[in-house]
This record gives sequence, structure tokens and C-alpha cells, in this order.
Amino acid sequence: MSALMQSSLAPLVAALAWLGRQGTRAIAALVFIGIAIPPLGAVLKPYVTEAVFVLLCISFMRVDVAAMRGYLSRPALVIVATVWSAVVVPLLFGLGGVASGFDKASPDLFLGLMLQAVASPMMASPALVALMGLDSTLVLITLVTSTALVPLTAPLFAWLFFGSALTLSPLALGLKLLAMLTGAILVAALIRRWVGAEAIVRHRQPIDGINILVLLVFVSAVMGTVAASFWAEPGRVLLLTAFAFAVFAVLLGVTLLVFRKAGQERALALGLMVSQRNMGLMLAATDGALPGLTWLYFALSQFPIYVSPQLLKPLARRLQETSTAPP
Repeated sequence: MSALMQSSLAPLVAALAWLGRQGTRAIAALVFIGIAIPPLGAVLKPYVTEAVFVLLCISFMRVDVAAMRGYLSRPALVIVATVWSAVVVPLLFGLGGVASGFDKASPDLFLGLMLQAVASPMMASPALVALMGLDSTLVLITLVTSTALVPLTAPLFAWLFFGSALTLSPLALGLKLLAMLTGAILVAALIRRWVGAEAIVRHRQPIDGINILVLLVFVSAVMGTVAASFWAEPGRVLLLTAFAFAVFAVLLGVTLLVFRKAGQERALALGLMVSQRNMGLMLAATDGALPGLTWLYFALSQFPIYVSPQLLKPLARRLQETSTAPP
């Protein structure tokens, strides 16, 4: 019976492995699929939460236990990365916006920037980092610690820079995050116990393929309205897209500089994590409707997130070759 099941599943596994081998190219293609097929986004939008949960399960399932123990036994890097992502980045965004007058000149866009800054890293960031061959374990641990702080830091920064204009429910947000993280850890532990760590490593490519399919759910849901916005106001959409890439590049570049002494590969992994913010989670946690410009900026910010792994993969490969080259 087991042999029969394996035989029947072989074509599916082969298809997933092929998709997984496309890696960052497939990730970049997701953005354009989401824009080109708006009805797909409407169909998949109700399943975004489930998609995020599955991505978390896969990330925890693939965690390198030995590397995780190493980071936890010497937690300085994780602590500094957590403080940088959860405290320093939103503080710099907020102070920079107020000092430059940007909060008054474009309050809706400043709101989008602050939602981006106070958000935890994307739940999918370990999966994206893994597709580039970088240290997803470091990213996963820092993702968990940063996310644990969000119920405290997000309302604090919202109060500092918006007053009563933006209300977050820290208790509801905290309980939701706790449930998702705990549930994902439990499911991942059961899968690892059932199939074994060696089998997970052996089937890396099919698992990458599953990651890409699950990411399609999220990307399609948020990109479905971009095409209509572009045809209505192409100039504004192009400017916002360029602005989103600039913000992404600044977050990535500054993080690379801050963590360069930890090693170039680790710095790049952390840079990708910090620049990939879970704005969807923050938007879901806000009370009341948000301005249209804020929503549009949120959608366009997905461009650099999903295109950057393909653009930066040559750099990641070069860093890996340098680190493994004999002295």
C-alpha cells in the first residue's frame, strides 16, 4: 500500500520539486501573476491567515536544531537583531518623519510607513531566505523574538506618533500571534517526529515548491487591485513603487552595515528579514478603515519584497562561495 501511494504521489512530488528548483524566479513571478489575474486574489483572499500559518509551520519544520541551539547558547546576535528590528527601526522612521515634516506633508503615506516600521518581519521571511540558501534559522529565531515584542512596541509607537488617530488592540494582537506561533511550533514538531529530520532535508526541493504555492495565496490577495490603480493613476503608482523600493533598499543597506561584523551572509539574511515587514498583520490589527493611499502603498511594497530574492541571489551565492573557499 505504501509503495502504491508513493507511486501515485510521484508525479506531484516531481512537479513540486521542479517548482522548488525555480526558487527566486518563481517568487518574483508571483507578484506579476497576482497583478495579471485579479479574480485569483479575490478567491484566495479569505485564506491569507491559513497561508501564513502554513509558511510558519514549514519554517519551524525545517529549522536546523544544532544551529538553533548555538544561537540560543550565545544569544547576543539574536538580542541585538531583535532590538534593531522591533525598536530602533520604527523609532528612526517615526523621528525621521516628524523631523522632516513628512508626517504633515503626506499623513496617509506616513501612516503606511509607520505601519511598515512597527510591524514584525514577515512570516514568510525564513522561507524566502531559505530559497536563497542563507541562514533561515537565525531569521526564524529573530522573527519569533521580534514578533513577541510587537504587542508592546506597536501600540507604543502608534501612540507616540499618531496619538488617538490609530488604535491597536495589543491584547487581541498578542493572543493571535501567540496562537499562531505556538500552533506552528506544535505542528512542525509533530511533522518532524513523524517523517524525520533526514527526510525533510532530502525533500528540500518539493518543500520549496509548497512554499512557493502557499506564497501565491498571500501575494495574489494583496496585489489584486494594483492593476486597476495603475490604469486610474499610473504616475502616482509608479512614484509609490519607486518609493517602496527606496525604503526597502535603505532598510536592507543600513542593516547590512549594522551587522557586517557578524559575517556577510548573516548580515544579508538579517537585512532581508528587516526589510520584509508584515504590514498585513498590522493593517488587520487596526480599528476602522485606512486611507486608500495607505492601502496602495502596502500593496506596492510587495514588489521589492518578492523581487529582491531574485535580484540579490547572485550576491548571496558569491558570499557563500567566499565563505566556503579555502584560505
